[in-house]
Amino acid sequence: MQRWSALSATARDAVVAAGWFLFGALLYLAGFHMLFVSGDTPSSPIPVRLAVLALACAVLFIRRRAPVAAMLAGLLPLALDLSLGPTLPVWLVYTDLIYAAVVYGTRRQMQGAVVAWLTLSAIVAGVALAITGNWRVMMLALVLAAAFVGTSLWWGLTVRAHKETAEAERARGRALSLVAQLDRRAAVDDERKAMARDLHDVIAGQLSAIALQSEAALAGIDGSGADPRLTGILTSIRANSVDALQEMRTMIGLLRRDGDSEDATAPGRLAQLSRLVTAARQAGVRVRFHQDTGTGAPPGAVDQAAYRIIQEAVTNAMKHAPGREVAIDVTTEAGELVLTVRNALPATPAVPDPESGARRGLTNMRERAVALGGTFRAGPESGTWWVRARLPFAAVAAGETR
Repeated sequence: MQRWSALSATARDAVVAAGWFLFGALLYLAGFHMLFVSGDTPSSPIPVRLAVLALACAVLFIRRRAPVAAMLAGLLPLALDLSLGPTLPVWLVYTDLIYAAVVYGTRRQMQGAVVAWLTLSAIVAGVALAITGNWRVMMLALVLAAAFVGTSLWWGLTVRAHKETAEAERARGRALSLVAQLDRRAAVDDERKAMARDLHDVIAGQLSAIALQSEAALAGIDGSGADPRLTGILTSIRANSVDALQEMRTMIGLLRRDGDSEDATAPGRLAQLSRLVTAARQAGVRVRFHQDTGTGAPPGAVDQAAYRIIQEAVTNAMKHAPGREVAIDVTTEAGELVLTVRNALPATPAVPDPESGARRGLTNMRERAVALGGTFRAGPESGTWWVRARLPFAAVAAGETR
């Protein structure tokens, strides 16, 4: 069945034509082809009969593309067969043409074919009665019409009704799928808006308070001869809170956007690495930073993931190895963004707090890299903690262009 469905319409019609011709030829050779046998029935050579059958089967090649034209063209071999003495193979082939006109024609063509053949059958039966005056001949004509015409019309109408019902069910299924998709999208949009409200009302408000309080503290100690280190820490807190507030506002804006919006992507992050480095230095951390990514910007997803991985790595270094120098390298190699963050391990390793979600940062970094088709490694090597990530451009760029 699958192989049959894979064939083109022309190939299917060719198979049908070959099958009918083979079946009809067997009937001719077996002598089971005559519809009526009487003493005055003309006898035609088998090659002539096969030629008429071949002509009828040739019309089957257009039964799908032009069903009405095929039905009309089939009248020629049918008339030739009738003049030579009606035979079963040609009439069976013509019933297929009637069936094709009902199934493959337009609705108007189908209705025209049904009305025309029912009318013609009634006329033929009436003419037979008028000529012979024998109602039995009329009944025979009606039986033949029912066998050859009525059966084709009934079967064609049944198949067409099933096809239309199947198509209606498919259309209904597509409509239900679309409605379900719209419902899911509406639910997601509502959840995004709820998350945006919560972020705005809770976290963004607290970040704003931190920024204002740190700014007030800086204003209070300005010119009072305070410890420069304390001033640097407060400045870092102020800068970090302002940056976090800006990122939070960006995230809130993304959550409030329509899910189908084409510009619903976060801004580039590698350009903000210098601000991250500055904030770390203001907090008293020695940072060496090297970036060589060329002139072209990486895809947006890679850009954002790279910033987040470096941010998490620097945060972990400040938390677990305070006072140690942090080295950051960002380069491009063979279509990949290569990230390296390393710092010297502390003399006494910190004991992880089981309630603090230890190693959650490493898991987040690994998930960001793997989600983009990249790789991630982190661990100690010769007294140094290394974080390495490789983020490929190709797969992400292909996904953004589809």
